[in-house]
Amino acid sequence: LLLAGCSEFNQPISSEHEGIWNQYIVWPIVSVIQIVAEFTGSYAGGIILVTVLVRICILPLSLKQMKSSRAMQALQPQLRELQKTYSPKNEETQRQYQQEMMKLMQSTGANPIAGCLPVLIQMPVLLGLYHAISRMNVTPMYELGSIFNVPLATSSIIFAILAGVMQYIVVKTGPTLKANSQMSFMQYLLPIMIMIFGFIAPVAITLYWIISSFISVLQNLYLYKIL
Repeated sequence: LLLAGCSEFNQPISSEHEGIWNQYIVWPIVSVIQIVAEFTGSYAGGIILVTVLVRICILPLSLKQMKSSRAMQALQPQLRELQKTYSPKNEETQRQYQQEMMKLMQSTGANPIAGCLPVLIQMPVLLGLYHAISRMNVTPMYELGSIFNVPLATSSIIFAILAGVMQYIVVKTGPTLKANSQMSFMQYLLPIMIMIFGFIAPVAITLYWIISSFISVLQNLYLYKIL
């Protein structure tokens, strides 16, 4: 949150803006989008291609996070058995439970921290990409144009619905959430939230969500459905 500079969100961006977030994250991404847009002939093509390139660059981290999540999911039955075995809530049984849990994770190579670290590393990049697109949208020097005759600078119900549907597919192709009713509810809440935001956000942002979600679906199909 400190890096993101929330106070500057949706404000114009240029090379003259100061600060670590602007100079080393947002503006370089804006520059790359500009270069790629000139190559593809449109900002829509630039946004799509840069989103794909960013996701490819962080793919090793994403796969590491997903594999760690899958390993932890596979351990849940054994962890539940340990909880039953060491159910008395006293200091000694809890110490034994922690020791057995650590042994189990070491024997299987599962590590919950390993799933969090990739997220922390890639979040500045993904957030920077989101900020770059948002701030280009309000910078007069960038005429974003349109995609399928829909202006990138305006909102679109169709693109908002598509973004929500793609996020729903992301959740459905990921690890099963049926064992946890609260987590299962999230598979409906998150797509609805993205759809609502999409009704307000410009198409340039919903386009980023759609492409990013599509790549996530491919990752999920590879890791959870194919492997």
